[in-house]
Amino acid sequence: SYAASGGLHGVGASVVNALSERLDVEVDRGGKTWAMSFHRGEPGRFADDGEPGPSAAFTPFEDRSELRVVGKAARGVTGTRIRYWADRQIFTKDAAFQLDELETRARQTAFLVPGLRIVVRDERGDETVETVYQYEGGISEFAEFLAADAPITDTWRLQGVGTFTETVPVLQATGAMVATEVERECTVDIAVRWGTGYETITRSFVNIIATPKGGTHQQGFEQEVLKVLRTQVEQNARRLKVGNDKLDKDDALAGMTAVLTVSLPEPQFEGQTKEVLGTPAVRQIVAQVVRKELGARFASTKRDDKNQTSLLLDKVVAEMKARLSARAHKETQRRKNALESSSLPAKLVDCRSSDVAESELFIVEGDSALGTAKLARNSEYQALLPIRGKILNVQKASISDMLSNAECASIIQVIGAGSGRSFELPQARYGKVILMSDADVDGAHIRTLLLTLFFRYMRPLIEDGRVFAAVPPLHRVIIRHPGSKPNETVYTYSEKELQALLTKLQKSGRTWHEPIQRYKGLGEMDADQLATTTMDRSGRMLRRVRLEDAENAGRVFELLMGNEVAPRREFIVDSSARLERERIDA
Repeated sequence: SYAASGGLHGVGASVVNALSERLDVEVDRGGKTWAMSFHRGEPGRFADDGEPGPSAAFTPFEDRSELRVVGKAARGVTGTRIRYWADRQIFTKDAAFQLDELETRARQTAFLVPGLRIVVRDERGDETVETVYQYEGGISEFAEFLAADAPITDTWRLQGVGTFTETVPVLQATGAMVATEVERECTVDIAVRWGTGYETITRSFVNIIATPKGGTHQQGFEQEVLKVLRTQVEQNARRLKVGNDKLDKDDALAGMTAVLTVSLPEPQFEGQTKEVLGTPAVRQIVAQVVRKELGARFASTKRDDKNQTSLLLDKVVAEMKARLSARAHKETQRRKNALESSSLPAKLVDCRSSDVAESELFIVEGDSALGTAKLARNSEYQALLPIRGKILNVQKASISDMLSNAECASIIQVIGAGSGRSFELPQARYGKVILMSDADVDGAHIRTLLLTLFFRYMRPLIEDGRVFAAVPPLHRVIIRHPGSKPNETVYTYSEKELQALLTKLQKSGRTWHEPIQRYKGLGEMDADQLATTTMDRSGRMLRRVRLEDAENAGRVFELLMGNEVAPRREFIVDSSARLERERIDA
């Protein structure tokens, strides 16, 4: 039982002791009853006269704490009793035990450990109230207890075991900690049922520890349920009349009640309160169990299983059709919303030309660069839209969060072609969209955030080759000419290019002005320099953002900008060896 168990915070007994005026512990073991007492955290003895209480005379231990024998225990009997009195110097006068929370925890634990008997007895009033919790059905009964709607399916149990290896520090006989690869076993037990309602209720646990914010085990479960149901819908597409539409996660999980439990040694949690499981390998193990067990339900030839799986497919397809109908209705009603109105943001510096093919929108980082860009632009066909620093990471955010973000909403509004599935490329107001950010790490981050917005909500612009990244120079070298001939200005775009230029000048015996100007941002350039290098069509350099492989691009954006931290951390660690120190703009 101790191979896969754990507490919640790791400080329970010590915190209770610290907050108690008196705490007594009795342990039955080895035919004896051992005892120890504490007064506000200090060990000692109470001189009880009758009923024990915190007001009894207390004598602290002078030398060291010790266990005392206070009675005999029957052979083979073990157990622990803890009794404590809350310290009224710490708690307010009206503080009281929350009986509802204690009963909820007792009920939950009794469900998770079949056959365990837990008694909650409230003796505070004139009459003692006692509640006993004991469930032989385990998490199957738990799922039935949580479900509030009529069932479509029975409560299905999905059970399995998987193994994985991980590298952990192991204490050697010499006293040294050595990184060692060990094999772990993960046991999966899931109770799941679908009902007629729409609410999704999921409770997940690791070693009987509740993980209310989910983790890798819940991700693996939900992703695989969606995959299995999608596969079944595709196989029954003609009967279900679904066409090319696909289920999404909300369709598959609507009306589902699930209790997910996994047991494994030394799980990795995110945070002290253990609300999120972080062990990466558990995701795949849970997914394999769900794939095998749920797949077997759909492949079963039993009459009950066939009826229930058929009803389940009907339900999830009905959810999908309702969602698509609601979205279509919403899109027909949203012809004049905030993003499609005729009024444009005040901060937009628009161009005069109405020729879409000729016009260009520069999205500029910061107001300082905007001031220079206003003077450097050709106002006939170049428009400017400043953004304030780093916009919202839309890969993680919901659509409502994206639309309520001022910077994202301004960009969509200025381009004027809508967003998401309602995006209409012919409605775009500009032929080119050029992202103009500083040539440093922050500028690259801002460019990535902007590309994430375009990739997720305005992808046709990228597919049509209309999104570009400006390439401002890094250095400005003024080459001296002898006599009255004017000096020559050369811009370089990388450290390597600068060194090659300087070597070439040295070999030819030519000199240059020191120090060489190193641009830290667009705001350091004057208007002529910015126009010549970055905005004037005759001499600028642009990088076209291409979308050669949409699926691969989707994976990259999810890795770099998505919700899952573990794969991104692995990518950073694995790629660190390829990083050149000289490339860091320190």
